[in-house]
Amino acid sequence: MAAELRHSTCNRDCPDACGLLAEVEDGQIRSLRGQPDHPVTRGFLCFRTSRFPEFVRSTPRVTQPLLRKGGELVPVTMAEALDVAAERLLAIRAESGPAAIFHYRSGGSLGLLKAMADRLFERFGPCATKVGDICSGAGEAAQIEDFGISDSNDLDDLRNARHVLIWGKNPFVSNVHLVPVLKEARAAGAALVAIDPISHKGTAFADRHHQPRPGGDLALALGVGAALLRREHAFDPLDLAACSGFDDWSRLVTTRSVEAWAELAGVPAGVVVDLADRLADGPTAILVGWGMQRRRHGGAIVRALDALSAVTGNLFRSGGGCSFYFARRRGFDAGALVEGRTPPRVIREPLLGEDVLAASDPPIRAMWITAGNPVCMLPGAAKVAEAIERTEFVVVVDPLLTDTARRADLVLPVPTLLEDDDLVAAYGHHFVGESRPLVDPPEGVLQEVALLQQLAERLGIGDHLAGSIDEWKERLLAPMAKHGVDLARLRERRVVHKPEARPVLFADRRVDTPDGKVQLLGSVDETCFAPEPVERDGLWLFSNSSIEAQASQWSGRAPEILPVTVHPDAAPAGLGDGDPVEIVAEAGSLPGVLRLDASQRPDVALVPKGGGYDRGTCANVLIPARATDLGLGAAYLDCRVELRAR
Repeated sequence: MAAELRHSTCNRDCPDACGLLAEVEDGQIRSLRGQPDHPVTRGFLCFRTSRFPEFVRSTPRVTQPLLRKGGELVPVTMAEALDVAAERLLAIRAESGPAAIFHYRSGGSLGLLKAMADRLFERFGPCATKVGDICSGAGEAAQIEDFGISDSNDLDDLRNARHVLIWGKNPFVSNVHLVPVLKEARAAGAALVAIDPISHKGTAFADRHHQPRPGGDLALALGVGAALLRREHAFDPLDLAACSGFDDWSRLVTTRSVEAWAELAGVPAGVVVDLADRLADGPTAILVGWGMQRRRHGGAIVRALDALSAVTGNLFRSGGGCSFYFARRRGFDAGALVEGRTPPRVIREPLLGEDVLAASDPPIRAMWITAGNPVCMLPGAAKVAEAIERTEFVVVVDPLLTDTARRADLVLPVPTLLEDDDLVAAYGHHFVGESRPLVDPPEGVLQEVALLQQLAERLGIGDHLAGSIDEWKERLLAPMAKHGVDLARLRERRVVHKPEARPVLFADRRVDTPDGKVQLLGSVDETCFAPEPVERDGLWLFSNSSIEAQASQWSGRAPEILPVTVHPDAAPAGLGDGDPVEIVAEAGSLPGVLRLDASQRPDVALVPKGGGYDRGTCANVLIPARATDLGLGAAYLDCRVELRAR
């Protein structure tokens, strides 16, 4: 049989939502690359996704349901698995009420139809659900408070920038299709400035790199505000008229001198002034990374950056903006899948372990986990594992036998991104694509919509989930269909720009807050600036994304021992590169192997995020469960560790 080219869209938790082009022969993918005519993908894929077919072939798949019998997970038919699931869920609801059933869905897949699980448990109860967002909770909440929405100018608008401040972001790892746009912006004359405590490929790519102390971004941003106030004619009255709270913001940024803010930030005062000059010499875009909002004061950091963009007028200009997120769900029918019925109980995602264990009257007796691997990916991993192990009935929906799935009573297999059928919108640009099966899933693996529909029939709520996948896609697309973007048009073009997306988000100087004005940050908790000693045995832990891994899925070879990278001065006495160490934190400890990098600050330790809990390489064993100041995000980066000889 001749090879056939097939198209799809990547649904992984990544801002790029790439267009995929697969060469398929005899039901097997022979090659996978990016769609060359996709306006963002441009024909190339990241390391992780380009090697995904190999990853799937080399990783044991769950190809039929697994049910725990006699303490072991054993294969059963789908009919038996769904019968057991329905029987247990109905019994627990009857005995303890829907508050005893906790539905947890994370972002392992960005397919919009994954919310069909939300619909099922909303209709079955409503049951307990999660609140908060471990990925972007603080940043989104901050921008919604300031602007009424967390969205961005069109990606291509960066080409109109004079300066681009890449603040706490490594696009080479976590947003690789931003890199060509940055190169084009530079070719058009833009200066690229990286602001990041960590040295990495993205900072080497920039024209300048400033390394504030870990967590020093808030002091740095407030210092830049103080430097702006020193300038004559720094502000346009029309821009200030679009802001609410300028006097409070001014008082906040002048509570310290520029020099004092610089000292708190851990940078020379000249860096603060230089950043102020660049914002005044706009258009200047701020690209806000996701890492720094994963601190206890992460919301305040993003709000401080929002304010800098607004008071300088860059927020309202082409080539400017303060981009943290693209509102990927915006433009779809928000009520097509869920109605927003009030749940009887919520579990805070960043504090999931302790919340589940503390739940009483009734306790959490059942958990349904989909699109996530919380044992590896949530902070306080040991308590998360304990909570799952102590829950009476746990169902995990996943194509792989993850650390979470190994603790389940029932594992239900679903397709991988290569076999999925869904709609995908990005949080790194304004385009929408369709996920189409490049190959058929293994025999016995159901599309998740079909799986949920069969379960719904057994639960007596089948009517609420009835309909084909295409019919559900059409419902989601209904608002766009009014602008000519329906499913037929999407299939014809493979990728479409959202009709309602604004090329320059706030070009009319009106934001989406109730009064139409930017709500400027006017106060912060002074404990944010408490001095932290830089000690050999007190390093700030950065659990960062890596090129080889998508969360806990490693497309490259997963490390058998956790590598920990530090400056040579931070290494335990007498130890060198490649030596074994113990990484010790208040929450736990892990064995590691030392890696030395003189480009790093001497107060940081770098490890890859995710890892394997059962392999002993999960960074979240070290990281305590703490919430951010806004949005119930997870404060992953507020963790100190000590390295000891092992």
